[in-house]
Amino acid sequence: MIRASESSKSDSAKEFDFTLKDFERVRGLIYQRAGISLTESKQEMVYSRLARRLRATNINSFGQYLDLLERGQDPEEWEAFTNALTTNLTSFFREEHHFPVLADFARQLKDPITVWCSASSTGEEPYSIAMTLCEAYGTLTPPVKIVATDIDTNVLATAAKGVYNYDRLEKMSNERMKKFFLRGKGEQSGLVRVRPELRQLIEFKQLNLLAPGWPISGGFDVIFCRNVMIYFDKPTQKTILQRFAPLLKPHGLLFVGHSENFSYLTELFHLRGKTVYELSR
Repeated sequence: MIRASESSKSDSAKEFDFTLKDFERVRGLIYQRAGISLTESKQEMVYSRLARRLRATNINSFGQYLDLLERGQDPEEWEAFTNALTTNLTSFFREEHHFPVLADFARQLKDPITVWCSASSTGEEPYSIAMTLCEAYGTLTPPVKIVATDIDTNVLATAAKGVYNYDRLEKMSNERMKKFFLRGKGEQSGLVRVRPELRQLIEFKQLNLLAPGWPISGGFDVIFCRNVMIYFDKPTQKTILQRFAPLLKPHGLLFVGHSENFSYLTELFHLRGKTVYELSR
C-alpha cells in the first residue's frame, strides 16, 4: 500500500518530488475549480504538465506551488494551472455524423439560428459548425450566431486567430478547403486561415462550466457539449445539464460526445438520435 509520504513513482529520475499527497491536493483543486475528476492513472500526466509551471514560476517544490494556489492571491497562475490540466483533443468535423443532423435542423428551422459551442478548444469545432450552417443556408453570410466558449484561455486565443497548419485539413474535401480557407504564401506557406466571413459568425469568450454565473444569455437553438462531460462525475454532469436545459429553446438540440450517455436524466433530456438529445416535455 502506498503511503501518503511516498511518491507515486520512483523520484530518482524526477526533477521535483511529487508525492501522493501532492497529487491528491491537485485532484481536489482542479475538481473544485473546473469539475475535472482525475483518476489515479493521471499522476504522471499531472507531474509532467505542472512541472512546467514550477519551472516558469521558479518554485522548487509542488508543496510550495500548491500553497501559492490555495492562498488565492495569483489569479493568473490559477488560470495557468487550469490551462495546464485541460485536455484539448479536437479536429475539424470530428464525430461527423452530427453535422448532417445540424444541417437538416437548420433547413427545417429556416429562421436565424443560435448555437452555443461550450468546449471550443482551438476552434475546429465551432468552425465546423459555421461551415455546416453556411452550406445549409447556401451562403457565407447566413443568419447564424455562434457563441464558442472554453475554460482554457490559451486555446481560445488560437481559435480566435483561425490559423492552422495545412495538415489539419487533410481529411476535408477540396471544395470546403477552397470555400472556407485562405492558403498562406511565402513565410506563411503551410498555413491556412479561416475566411473572415466565417470568423465573423463566431464570438469567442472564456467560460468555466462550473462558475456560478455564465456570461451568456439563453435562447439557443443548439448546444454542443461534446467530450467534456467524460471528465466530470455524475453529480457535476447533472448540475451542468440542469443549467443547459433552460438555455435551450423548446425545439432545441443538445449534441454530446460518442462516449457520453445521459439516459439517467430523463426528466431533463431524452435521446433523439445518435448522441443527440432533445428537452423532455
